Amino acid sequence: MFRKLVLPVVLLAILAACGGTSAASPTTVTVYSADGLADWYQARFEAFTKQTGIKVQLVEAGSGEVVSRLQKEKSNPQADVVVTLPPFIQKAAAEGLLTPYQVAGRDQVKGLKDAEGNYVAVVENYLSFIVNPARAGQVPKSFDDLLDPRYKGKIQYSTPGQAGDGTAVLLLLQLQRGKQGALDYLSKLEANNVGPSASTGKLQPKVSKGEIWVANGDVQMNLASIANDKSAFRLFFPAQPDGKRSTLSIPYTMGLGADAPNSEGGRKLMDYLLSNEAQQTVSAEAFGLPARADVTPSDANFTAVREATKGVEVIQADWTKVLADLDADVEAYNKAVAG
Repeated sequence: MFRKLVLPVVLLAILAACGGTSAASPTTVTVYSADGLADWYQARFEAFTKQTGIKVQLVEAGSGEVVSRLQKEKSNPQADVVVTLPPFIQKAAAEGLLTPYQVAGRDQVKGLKDAEGNYVAVVENYLSFIVNPARAGQVPKSFDDLLDPRYKGKIQYSTPGQAGDGTAVLLLLQLQRGKQGALDYLSKLEANNVGPSASTGKLQPKVSKGEIWVANGDVQMNLASIANDKSAFRLFFPAQPDGKRSTLSIPYTMGLGADAPNSEGGRKLMDYLLSNEAQQTVSAEAFGLPARADVTPSDANFTAVREATKGVEVIQADWTKVLADLDADVEAYNKAVAG
Protein backbone atom coordinates (compact mmCIF):
# COMPACT_ATOMS: atom_id res chain seq x y z
CA MET A 1 0.00 0.00 0.00
CA PHE A 2 1.22 3.47 -0.79
CA ARG A 3 1.79 5.61 2.26
CA LYS A 4 0.57 9.14 2.83
CA LEU A 5 2.93 11.26 4.90
CA VAL A 6 2.08 14.54 6.56
CA LEU A 7 4.93 16.89 5.77
CA PRO A 8 4.31 20.62 6.16
CA VAL A 9 6.26 21.75 3.12
CA VAL A 10 5.93 18.87 0.72
CA LEU A 11 2.73 18.34 -1.24
CA LEU A 12 1.74 14.68 -0.97
CA ALA A 13 -0.80 12.40 -2.63
CA ILE A 14 -2.18 8.94 -2.07
CA LEU A 15 -2.59 6.89 -5.20
CA ALA A 16 -5.92 5.14 -5.53
CA ALA A 17 -5.93 1.50 -6.56
CA CYS A 18 -7.14 2.23 -10.05
CA GLY A 19 -6.06 5.80 -10.60
CA GLY A 20 -3.00 8.04 -10.58
CA THR A 21 -2.06 11.40 -9.26
CA SER A 22 -3.50 14.51 -10.78
CA ALA A 23 -1.75 15.86 -13.82
CA ALA A 24 1.52 17.51 -12.90
CA SER A 25 2.12 21.17 -13.65
CA PRO A 26 5.46 22.66 -14.71
CA THR A 27 5.80 23.90 -11.13
CA THR A 28 5.37 20.45 -9.55
CA VAL A 29 7.63 17.39 -9.59
CA THR A 30 6.22 14.00 -8.58
CA VAL A 31 8.55 11.56 -6.80
CA TYR A 32 7.77 7.87 -6.29
CA SER A 33 10.14 6.62 -3.60
CA ALA A 34 10.93 3.63 -1.44
CA ASP A 35 10.11 4.55 2.14
CA GLY A 36 12.75 5.63 4.62
CA LEU A 37 14.03 9.04 3.50
CA ALA A 38 11.13 11.24 4.62
CA ASP A 39 13.22 13.37 6.99
CA TRP A 40 15.85 14.13 4.36
CA TYR A 41 13.21 14.70 1.72
CA GLN A 42 11.32 17.17 3.87
CA ALA A 43 14.33 19.42 4.36
CA ARG A 44 15.75 19.01 0.86
CA PHE A 45 12.45 19.49 -0.96
CA GLU A 46 11.84 22.66 1.01
CA ALA A 47 15.28 23.97 0.01
CA PHE A 48 14.72 22.91 -3.61
CA THR A 49 11.37 24.71 -3.74
CA LYS A 50 12.94 27.89 -2.35
CA GLN A 51 15.68 27.75 -4.98
CA THR A 52 13.53 26.89 -8.00
CA GLY A 53 9.89 27.60 -7.17
CA ILE A 54 9.12 23.97 -8.03
CA LYS A 55 7.02 22.07 -5.49
CA VAL A 56 7.51 18.36 -4.88
CA GLN A 57 4.77 15.76 -4.59
CA LEU A 58 5.99 12.64 -2.77
CA VAL A 59 4.51 9.15 -2.64
CA GLU A 60 6.24 6.44 -0.58
CA ALA A 61 5.87 2.66 -0.76
CA GLY A 62 7.97 -0.48 -0.83
CA SER A 63 10.40 -0.69 -3.75
CA GLY A 64 8.41 -3.45 -5.45
CA GLU A 65 5.19 -1.49 -5.11
CA VAL A 66 6.82 1.56 -6.69
CA VAL A 67 7.82 -0.42 -9.78
CA SER A 68 4.42 -2.11 -9.91
CA ARG A 69 2.78 1.31 -9.99
CA LEU A 70 5.06 2.44 -12.79
CA GLN A 71 4.08 -0.65 -14.78
CA LYS A 72 0.37 0.05 -14.32
CA GLU A 73 0.81 3.68 -15.34
CA LYS A 74 3.07 3.03 -18.33
CA SER A 75 0.46 4.32 -20.79
CA ASN A 76 -0.14 7.40 -18.63
CA PRO A 77 3.03 8.11 -16.60
CA GLN A 78 2.70 10.08 -13.37
CA ALA A 79 6.18 9.90 -11.84
CA ASP A 80 8.95 12.33 -12.73
CA VAL A 81 11.61 10.90 -10.40
CA VAL A 82 11.82 7.31 -9.16
CA VAL A 83 13.81 6.19 -6.10
CA THR A 84 14.04 2.53 -5.06
CA LEU A 85 16.48 0.06 -3.62
CA PRO A 86 18.14 -2.41 -5.99
CA PRO A 87 17.33 -4.61 -7.85
CA PHE A 88 14.03 -2.80 -8.41
CA ILE A 89 15.58 0.25 -10.04
CA GLN A 90 17.30 -2.14 -12.48
CA LYS A 91 13.97 -3.82 -13.09
CA ALA A 92 12.38 -0.46 -13.87
CA ALA A 93 15.19 0.34 -16.32
CA ALA A 94 14.95 -3.07 -18.01
CA GLU A 95 11.21 -2.60 -18.56
CA GLY A 96 11.60 0.84 -20.13
CA LEU A 97 10.12 2.67 -17.15
CA LEU A 98 13.10 5.04 -16.85
CA THR A 99 14.76 7.37 -19.31
CA PRO A 100 18.53 8.02 -19.36
CA TYR A 101 19.81 11.19 -17.76
CA GLN A 102 23.41 11.90 -16.81
CA VAL A 103 22.88 13.55 -13.43
CA ALA A 104 25.33 16.29 -12.54
CA GLY A 105 27.89 14.94 -10.07
CA ARG A 106 27.44 11.28 -11.04
CA ASP A 107 31.16 11.11 -11.83
CA GLN A 108 31.76 11.37 -8.08
CA VAL A 109 29.55 8.35 -7.36
CA LYS A 110 31.81 5.32 -7.02
CA GLY A 111 28.98 2.97 -6.12
CA LEU A 112 25.90 1.91 -8.04
CA LYS A 113 25.24 3.69 -11.33
CA ASP A 114 24.20 2.74 -14.83
CA ALA A 115 26.60 3.51 -17.69
CA GLU A 116 23.70 4.63 -19.87
CA GLY A 117 22.41 7.00 -17.21
CA ASN A 118 19.20 5.16 -16.31
CA TYR A 119 19.95 5.32 -12.60
CA VAL A 120 22.50 6.45 -10.03
CA ALA A 121 22.85 5.93 -6.27
CA VAL A 122 21.78 8.94 -4.24
CA VAL A 123 22.05 7.67 -0.62
CA GLU A 124 24.27 4.79 0.48
CA ASN A 125 22.64 2.29 2.81
CA TYR A 126 23.09 -1.22 4.21
CA LEU A 127 20.90 -4.15 5.17
CA SER A 128 20.48 -4.60 8.92
CA PHE A 129 18.31 -6.38 11.47
CA ILE A 130 16.60 -5.01 14.56
CA VAL A 131 15.70 -6.57 17.91
CA ASN A 132 13.75 -5.42 20.94
CA PRO A 133 16.22 -6.54 23.64
CA ALA A 134 13.77 -5.90 26.48
CA ARG A 135 11.34 -8.43 25.02
CA ALA A 136 13.81 -10.84 23.44
CA GLY A 137 16.02 -10.85 26.52
CA GLN A 138 19.16 -10.95 24.40
CA VAL A 139 20.51 -9.91 21.02
CA PRO A 140 20.75 -12.83 18.58
CA LYS A 141 24.34 -13.44 17.54
CA SER A 142 23.77 -15.54 14.43
CA PHE A 143 21.19 -16.44 11.82
CA ASP A 144 20.94 -19.87 13.43
CA ASP A 145 19.93 -18.25 16.73
CA LEU A 146 16.76 -17.04 14.99
CA LEU A 147 15.66 -20.64 14.46
CA ASP A 148 15.21 -21.13 18.21
CA PRO A 149 11.55 -22.03 19.02
CA ARG A 150 11.46 -19.18 21.56
CA TYR A 151 11.13 -16.83 18.58
CA LYS A 152 7.98 -18.52 17.26
CA GLY A 153 5.57 -15.79 16.15
CA LYS A 154 8.11 -13.13 17.11
CA ILE A 155 10.04 -12.72 13.83
CA GLN A 156 8.95 -10.99 10.66
CA TYR A 157 10.89 -9.90 7.59
CA SER A 158 9.70 -8.01 4.54
CA THR A 159 8.84 -10.14 1.55
CA PRO A 160 11.52 -10.87 -1.07
CA GLY A 161 10.36 -9.69 -4.47
CA GLN A 162 8.16 -7.00 -2.95
CA ALA A 163 10.43 -5.02 -0.64
CA GLY A 164 14.02 -4.02 -1.32
CA ASP A 165 15.20 -4.91 2.18
CA GLY A 166 13.40 -8.25 2.06
CA THR A 167 14.98 -9.08 -1.27
CA ALA A 168 18.34 -8.17 0.27
CA VAL A 169 17.77 -10.74 3.04
CA LEU A 170 17.32 -13.49 0.46
CA LEU A 171 20.33 -12.30 -1.53
CA LEU A 172 22.63 -12.05 1.50
CA LEU A 173 21.73 -15.59 2.54
CA GLN A 174 22.37 -16.78 -1.03
CA LEU A 175 25.82 -15.21 -0.97
CA GLN A 176 26.57 -16.79 2.41
CA ARG A 177 25.00 -20.23 1.97
CA GLY A 178 24.36 -20.69 -1.74
CA LYS A 179 20.91 -20.55 -3.32
CA GLN A 180 19.67 -23.88 -1.99
CA GLY A 181 21.20 -23.22 1.41
CA ALA A 182 19.34 -19.91 1.60
CA LEU A 183 16.05 -21.61 0.75
CA ASP A 184 16.68 -24.36 3.29
CA TYR A 185 17.35 -21.78 6.00
CA LEU A 186 14.31 -19.61 5.20
CA SER A 187 12.12 -22.71 5.06
CA LYS A 188 13.19 -23.51 8.64
CA LEU A 189 12.77 -19.88 9.72
CA GLU A 190 9.17 -19.94 8.49
CA ALA A 191 8.19 -21.78 11.68
CA ASN A 192 8.94 -18.56 13.60
CA ASN A 193 7.89 -16.04 10.93
CA VAL A 194 4.68 -14.06 11.46
CA GLY A 195 4.01 -13.74 7.74
CA PRO A 196 4.64 -11.57 4.67
CA SER A 197 5.08 -7.80 4.70
CA ALA A 198 5.34 -5.65 1.57
CA SER A 199 6.95 -2.79 3.51
CA THR A 200 10.01 -2.96 5.74
CA GLY A 201 9.23 0.37 7.37
CA LYS A 202 6.01 -0.97 8.87
CA LEU A 203 7.96 -3.56 10.86
CA GLN A 204 9.81 -0.97 12.95
CA PRO A 205 6.89 0.07 15.20
CA LYS A 206 5.93 -3.59 15.65
CA VAL A 207 9.38 -4.38 17.02
CA SER A 208 9.49 -1.23 19.13
CA LYS A 209 6.12 -2.07 20.74
CA GLY A 210 7.14 -5.68 21.31
CA GLU A 211 4.48 -7.16 19.03
CA ILE A 212 7.38 -8.96 17.38
CA TRP A 213 10.95 -9.17 18.64
CA VAL A 214 13.07 -9.31 15.49
CA ALA A 215 12.75 -7.91 11.97
CA ASN A 216 14.91 -6.94 9.06
CA GLY A 217 15.58 -3.34 8.17
CA ASP A 218 18.31 -1.07 6.90
CA VAL A 219 20.84 1.03 8.74
CA GLN A 220 19.57 4.40 7.56
CA MET A 221 15.92 3.81 8.35
CA ASN A 222 16.56 2.01 11.64
CA LEU A 223 18.95 4.59 13.11
CA ALA A 224 16.60 7.40 12.07
CA SER A 225 13.71 5.65 13.82
CA ILE A 226 15.72 5.22 17.02
CA ALA A 227 16.72 8.90 17.02
CA ASN A 228 13.47 10.49 15.86
CA ASP A 229 10.78 8.10 17.11
CA LYS A 230 12.63 6.86 20.21
CA SER A 231 12.11 3.32 18.94
CA ALA A 232 12.89 0.64 21.50
CA PHE A 233 15.10 -1.56 19.37
CA ARG A 234 18.74 -1.89 18.46
CA LEU A 235 20.54 -2.90 15.28
CA PHE A 236 22.45 -6.14 14.85
CA PHE A 237 24.10 -8.09 12.05
CA PRO A 238 23.65 -11.88 12.38
CA ALA A 239 26.84 -13.86 11.96
CA GLN A 240 27.41 -16.70 9.55
CA PRO A 241 28.26 -20.17 10.91
CA ASP A 242 31.95 -19.18 10.81
CA GLY A 243 31.26 -16.17 13.04
CA LYS A 244 31.78 -13.59 10.29
CA ARG A 245 29.30 -10.72 10.10
CA SER A 246 28.46 -9.22 6.73
CA THR A 247 25.85 -7.01 5.14
CA LEU A 248 24.76 -5.91 1.70
CA SER A 249 25.06 -2.47 0.16
CA ILE A 250 21.51 -1.45 -0.82
CA PRO A 251 21.66 2.22 -1.79
CA TYR A 252 18.62 4.34 -2.49
CA THR A 253 18.97 4.76 -6.24
CA MET A 254 17.20 7.28 -8.45
CA GLY A 255 16.19 7.54 -12.07
CA LEU A 256 14.13 9.82 -14.30
CA GLY A 257 10.69 8.44 -15.12
CA ALA A 258 10.05 7.50 -18.75
CA ASP A 259 7.83 10.09 -20.45
CA ALA A 260 7.79 12.03 -17.20
CA PRO A 261 5.08 14.72 -17.08
CA ASN A 262 7.66 17.24 -15.86
CA SER A 263 10.98 15.83 -17.02
CA GLU A 264 12.72 19.20 -16.86
CA GLY A 265 11.74 19.64 -13.23
CA GLY A 266 12.67 16.03 -12.53
CA ARG A 267 16.16 16.55 -13.92
CA LYS A 268 16.60 19.67 -11.80
CA LEU A 269 15.56 17.80 -8.67
CA MET A 270 17.91 14.89 -9.41
CA ASP A 271 20.80 17.31 -9.96
CA TYR A 272 19.99 18.96 -6.65
CA LEU A 273 19.74 15.71 -4.65
CA LEU A 274 23.17 14.64 -5.89
CA SER A 275 24.70 18.08 -5.39
CA ASN A 276 27.41 18.62 -2.80
CA GLU A 277 25.00 20.79 -0.82
CA ALA A 278 22.34 18.09 -0.49
CA GLN A 279 24.77 15.21 -0.03
CA GLN A 280 26.42 16.97 2.92
CA THR A 281 23.12 16.82 4.81
CA VAL A 282 22.03 13.21 4.29
CA SER A 283 23.59 11.83 7.47
CA ALA A 284 22.60 14.75 9.71
CA GLU A 285 19.02 14.74 8.45
CA ALA A 286 18.36 11.04 7.86
CA PHE A 287 21.30 8.84 8.97
CA GLY A 288 22.14 8.00 5.36
CA LEU A 289 25.61 8.07 3.84
CA PRO A 290 26.51 10.27 0.86
CA ALA A 291 26.61 8.51 -2.48
CA ARG A 292 29.31 10.95 -3.59
CA ALA A 293 32.86 9.88 -2.76
CA ASP A 294 34.01 13.50 -2.46
CA VAL A 295 31.59 14.27 0.38
CA THR A 296 32.51 13.32 3.95
CA PRO A 297 30.19 14.79 6.61
CA SER A 298 31.48 15.47 10.11
CA ASP A 299 28.21 15.32 12.05
CA ALA A 300 27.40 12.94 14.91
CA ASN A 301 24.97 10.90 12.82
CA PHE A 302 27.65 10.12 10.25
CA THR A 303 29.84 8.84 13.08
CA ALA A 304 26.91 6.78 14.44
CA VAL A 305 26.44 5.03 11.09
CA ARG A 306 30.14 4.22 10.91
CA GLU A 307 30.08 2.91 14.47
CA ALA A 308 26.98 0.77 13.84
CA THR A 309 28.66 -1.00 10.92
CA LYS A 310 32.11 -1.32 12.48
CA GLY A 311 33.56 -4.78 11.94
CA VAL A 312 30.88 -5.73 9.42
CA GLU A 313 31.93 -6.66 5.88
CA VAL A 314 29.99 -4.76 3.22
CA ILE A 315 29.23 -6.83 0.12
CA GLN A 316 28.62 -5.20 -3.27
CA ALA A 317 26.20 -7.33 -5.28
CA ASP A 318 26.17 -7.85 -9.04
CA TRP A 319 22.72 -6.37 -9.49
CA THR A 320 22.56 -7.20 -13.19
CA LYS A 321 22.87 -10.88 -12.33
CA VAL A 322 20.51 -10.49 -9.40
CA LEU A 323 17.85 -9.05 -11.68
CA ALA A 324 18.34 -11.78 -14.27
CA ASP A 325 17.67 -14.42 -11.61
CA LEU A 326 15.11 -12.48 -9.58
CA ASP A 327 11.85 -13.96 -10.87
CA ALA A 328 13.13 -17.52 -10.60
CA ASP A 329 14.63 -16.87 -7.17
CA VAL A 330 11.42 -15.34 -5.83
CA GLU A 331 9.37 -18.21 -7.23
CA ALA A 332 11.72 -20.71 -5.58
CA TYR A 333 11.51 -18.76 -2.32
CA ASN A 334 7.70 -18.74 -2.36
CA LYS A 335 7.64 -22.50 -2.88
CA ALA A 336 10.17 -23.08 -0.11
CA VAL A 337 8.32 -21.11 2.56
CA ALA A 338 4.94 -22.51 1.49
CA GLY A 339 6.20 -25.96 2.48
